[in-house]
Amino acid sequence: MTMRTLFSTAAAVAALSACGNNPPVPDWQMNAHSSLERATAAYMGGKDNVEQNEFTRARREIASTGKIELAIRAELARCASRVAALVFEECPGFEVLRQDATAADVAYAAYLAGRLPAADAALLPEQHRAAAGAASEVAAGAAVAAVKDPLSRLVAAGAVLRANRASPEVLTAAVDTASEQGWRRPLLAWLNAQAMRAEKAGDAESAARLRRRIALASE
Repeated sequence: MTMRTLFSTAAAVAALSACGNNPPVPDWQMNAHSSLERATAAYMGGKDNVEQNEFTRARREIASTGKIELAIRAELARCASRVAALVFEECPGFEVLRQDATAADVAYAAYLAGRLPAADAALLPEQHRAAAGAASEVAAGAAVAAVKDPLSRLVAAGAVLRANRASPEVLTAAVDTASEQGWRRPLLAWLNAQAMRAEKAGDAESAARLRRRIALASE
């Protein structure tokens, strides 16, 4: 689940309404989708104030519908962006709404927290099932690398790392993904994770190179 997929039908509905007698997409839906997208982009870029403002707008639009299931998914998507950037904390917005969450929502929250039993992987969005159900670090690494959407790939990598099942290949995939997208916050987080592993392994040369990349990305 990501901001991009939260309102996955919006674009399709908009296209249909433009060429027939279908009703137009409600303003709240388009506004919420746009604000959630901007919130994610701002968070990935390290712009916390912008992220907070955009997410608040999105929640206000969602609240106007009274649809708790959408509020839950918005909160989970926000927490997923944190996991993508290795900010491992609780998901307070979801916890407030947990009593109305579906089994799939609860499973996704557990996945983000690194606590999902492999047997429950089938409850997750399709792109996360292989990583969650992987029987080994090698399998988890391959599953993460196979995720097509960049944000979902970073979320999967973060969830695998939080569950202490991340191979060096997972870290490499995450660094490459964040670098390709120009997402400063997750890039710095994953480079730091790589550097700490290199230092722990006594690989001073690799650690120094990674620290130079961190310095550049911090400019």
